[in-house]
Amino acid sequence: MSTVMTRPGRLAAAGQWMQRHGAVIRGIQWVVVAVYAFLIIVPAVMPLPDDTAHLWNNLTLAAQFVFWGIWWPFVLLSMVMLGRVWCGVLCPEGALAEFASKFGRGWAIPRWMRWGGWPFVAFGITTIYGQMVSVYQYPKAVLLVLGGSTFAAIIIGLLYGREKRVWCKYLCPVNGVFSLLARLAPFHYKVDEDAWRRSYKNGEHGHRVIPINCAPLVPLRNMKGASDCHMCGRCSGHRDAIALTWRAPSSEVVQLGDKQANPWDTALILYGLLGIAIGAFHWTASRWFIDLKMFFATWLVDHDITWPLDTNAPWFLFTHYPEQNDVFSWLDGTMVIGYILATALVYGTALLLLLTGATRMLGRFTAVRLHHLTQALIPIAGAGVFLGLSATTLSLLRAEHVSLWWASDLRITILAIANLWSAWLAWLVTRRYSERFVQRGLAMLWFVAALAVVDSAWWLMFWGWASK
Repeated sequence: MSTVMTRPGRLAAAGQWMQRHGAVIRGIQWVVVAVYAFLIIVPAVMPLPDDTAHLWNNLTLAAQFVFWGIWWPFVLLSMVMLGRVWCGVLCPEGALAEFASKFGRGWAIPRWMRWGGWPFVAFGITTIYGQMVSVYQYPKAVLLVLGGSTFAAIIIGLLYGREKRVWCKYLCPVNGVFSLLARLAPFHYKVDEDAWRRSYKNGEHGHRVIPINCAPLVPLRNMKGASDCHMCGRCSGHRDAIALTWRAPSSEVVQLGDKQANPWDTALILYGLLGIAIGAFHWTASRWFIDLKMFFATWLVDHDITWPLDTNAPWFLFTHYPEQNDVFSWLDGTMVIGYILATALVYGTALLLLLTGATRMLGRFTAVRLHHLTQALIPIAGAGVFLGLSATTLSLLRAEHVSLWWASDLRITILAIANLWSAWLAWLVTRRYSERFVQRGLAMLWFVAALAVVDSAWWLMFWGWASK
């Protein structure tokens, strides 16, 4: 029998507790489903808050603060601190998708759904569409975007798999982001391959092996990291070979990054988290966006083309709330889409070129080495999205006249930690490909330049444009 299973530490015991108390976890999931449904449905049918509304006396503002001020920023943080516990224990979409799959058609997963580009495409479309309808500000947009995603998860569950989370595995808009961030988690469910092989002869605890249902479709015997595992605890103790175990936070990126390397993860990091997401956070603060919009509006008027300035787009296409003095013209909406895509193209390509230079410093260029080195940017990419979402938190607190003197220092601290973490990961990755200090040092110069490019985006948003 595996040593880790016969003498479990506290962490392994916690995993065993989760395995034994699956019913409690399911109960927690349904409580979260109820809260989630309440927060996305009820505010959508209520009047929009007026100037006298506050977080403590208006459900719409309270729901906005819960979703975008607390819920999503700290879900991202939980991925780094705890792995994908959110997915396995708390996520309402996952619970509903699995429940629907229990009573659905049980069809085989089609080939088109297995396409590796869906995490990047789904993240990009959802992020851009959320900006088109102002999802951070209006409850109807929240119901449309989040509720629409949940409805799609249920439909996929009804059609494909049997008691599985097919939606979560292939189509969830944040699955790719969560997968990347979970690679930094300080623990995971580790598989003892020797114990697994012994179980073929000895069984589990000396008895017949009891099958388990891995809802997120992880091949347990070959599970090496935390990127796909939902941390639900169901597999803890399986075949006396799986236990919740501590690990170095750098281990998955450094040791498994070459095996996990693929172009879609690189695209998600460079053009998604460090491109589309930055553009989505940038445009509301950008002086360049305003100048460009004025330039195009003047050009259109000068050429007697006025229909792009009309504000008759429906709210589910572009933001349309006249009572709030918040209405997008066709030009506004097009500019938002164009600005986000242009930002993604500029930042993503600049970072790709710099990482290509870093890769070349380590010897002959290979795509695997490039994709592996790109994963070192996960800490700064995750920190950026956290800071972008927390800007909503601070704006809501600022509206309540809460003192935020500490915000700037905290942002600098988070960025500093993320920069150092990414640089440390890159240094460890370079050691996988070269023992020569000069080669690694030259590669790091290129990588540090990439970090400076990322930092420039947040300097512009929080300090550059704000100071003008």
